Amino acid sequence: MTRSFAPTALLLGNFVIGTSIIGPSGMLSELSSGLGVSIRDAGLLITFGAVMLCICSPLSAWLTGRFDRRLLLGGIVLVLALSNFASAFAPSYAAVMAIRLVMMAIAAPFTPQAAGTVGLIVPEEKRGSVIAYVFLGWSLAAAIGLPLVTVIASRLGWQNAYLCIGLLSFIAFIMLVWRLPARVTGAPVDIKTWIALGRDPLVVLLLLVTCLQMAGQFVVFTFMAPLLQRLASAGPEAIAVVFSLYGIFGFVGNVVATRLVDTWGGYRTSLLFTTTLMIGVGIWAFGAGALLVMALGVSVWGLGFASSNSMQQVRLVGAAPPFAGASVSLNTSVLYVGQAVGSAIGGMLYVRDMLHATGFAALALVSAAVAVVLITRRLPVARS
Repeated sequence: MTRSFAPTALLLGNFVIGTSIIGPSGMLSELSSGLGVSIRDAGLLITFGAVMLCICSPLSAWLTGRFDRRLLLGGIVLVLALSNFASAFAPSYAAVMAIRLVMMAIAAPFTPQAAGTVGLIVPEEKRGSVIAYVFLGWSLAAAIGLPLVTVIASRLGWQNAYLCIGLLSFIAFIMLVWRLPARVTGAPVDIKTWIALGRDPLVVLLLLVTCLQMAGQFVVFTFMAPLLQRLASAGPEAIAVVFSLYGIFGFVGNVVATRLVDTWGGYRTSLLFTTTLMIGVGIWAFGAGALLVMALGVSVWGLGFASSNSMQQVRLVGAAPPFAGASVSLNTSVLYVGQAVGSAIGGMLYVRDMLHATGFAALALVSAAVAVVLITRRLPVARS
């Protein structure tokens, strides 16, 4: 049933979705100066975008469960391309924000439905590794997409950064329509599905892990560029290098997780990389002010960021493949709750010049995520 390169098409789709979602983090200063707003207000593009993603992800799983996945996923990425092109020509901050909210509402179903599609077109014994492979797109968004956004925005302006994202999105649209199998649909999602998932204590704890680890990361990640500039006097090139380290090590971590998960299982692989994430954030928190130490922390942090999230998808999809779109959409929605909460906390600390406190707030939240992962060990699961 699987066409050759179908998982790669989904990976590319996740790459442009991820780059579109986190892209503003790499050009906060350019957006701030170009649109005449503060750094905090520019950061609200991420906060409010995350709120929109949070709301729309489970709603879209209900509305789109029976849609042909090739048409659905291809259409989402086509709208994403057009939205990025529109952002490049937006005349004001209000216009950029409005386009951003529409773009995030349309983008919300992609990641959960991509994971659900893997559950439908890939044999069960290969499902975990293929899902992790598809989620390499998010690692590449951080490893390649975000540094490119940073360099292009600093050299050519934020408008050209949006144009480049739009062009990549159009290429991803072509790949998805070309390589995904036709007439692949999931099971319908109704209120009973949500109730059943909400009553599962393991699902609830996994969602809590996602929320805590994402909130912790986005306390710092949203404002990483200005934090590097203010705490360590880093210029655009150094900031791009740090973002590259984050993404490169994220890619490496996800590759390792892809190799481990089929033999280790979801729990042990998740614990390993969530702990790695905590260690990296801790290095940043205690080393804030020293560029090399902060870069080291980001590298270790990167090893855990995408791989730990991929393991969340693997555990949820393995529990009920026909309803993977619903369970993963809940995880995706909670992920964006974490992003919104974390970026809001980071914004409050940033405007009060509590720059060092951002790292320790992040560390507290990620440490709580590790504690919850340990609790999940005692709960039964059929396929994790």
